Amino acid sequence: MTGLIATAGKPADRPVLVTLCGDSGMGKTSLAAAFPKPIFIRAEDGMQAIPEGQRPDAFPLISTSKQLWEQLGAVIHEPHEYQTLVIDSVTALERMFIADVLEQDPKAKSINQALGGYGAGVAAVAAMHARVRKGAGLANERRGMHVVFVAHADVETMRLPDADDYMRYSLRLPPKSMPPYVDDVDVVGFVRLVTFTKGDDGERKKAISTGDRELVCHAVASNVSKNRYGLTEPLPFKAGENPLMAVIPALRAAGQTKQPQRQTKDE
Repeated sequence: MTGLIATAGKPADRPVLVTLCGDSGMGKTSLAAAFPKPIFIRAEDGMQAIPEGQRPDAFPLISTSKQLWEQLGAVIHEPHEYQTLVIDSVTALERMFIADVLEQDPKAKSINQALGGYGAGVAAVAAMHARVRKGAGLANERRGMHVVFVAHADVETMRLPDADDYMRYSLRLPPKSMPPYVDDVDVVGFVRLVTFTKGDDGERKKAISTGDRELVCHAVASNVSKNRYGLTEPLPFKAGENPLMAVIPALRAAGQTKQPQRQTKDE
């Protein structure tokens, strides 16, 4: 074969891009820390729940977009051996981006009035999220890094043309800021408690939980979630575990390469 057709072939497995969403206290940051050799870019400090001796490396907390671009650029361009980039959280980035846009337009009282109004301020914030996704994509493609975006959850009302309205959990972001973390990733995982109800017939039921979590990565009506790996059931896990390590080829390979290193160190 000659020409362009000669370049065709089966694409190899590549590092994964994941968005983790859930209510506060569900262990999103702890789950992100269980990815292979992570480095955190932090717009909020969610690491206090992780024991000090087990906390992964992290850049200093950021408060401006300039600091964000500097840290993201360092991950892309500077020498290092980290295998996963974690951005915690994109919800906090939204607040930071709004503050940065309003700083450019001191007369504006809200993001809807910024930069002349008519959606210009909202579009500017959305463009900054798209830039984050582009930078993370460079870390994924050029540096071979897994990428994890952490997001807080909110409840939104779905109004579909062919069904009654209903409510679901989604990312706590405006609609225009959400696509980089939902449309253009391999996995959107919703972290929730494993819960069951208890009570006799005719009585008010009580929700009971063991404290264990599960990660929902397949399409369901109750929350935003998806995957590109054929997962169709929730993945149970406990604190400190990463259920995706066993089911995503690139993560499974990373776990297998790490195991001999631990054995050598113990010996």
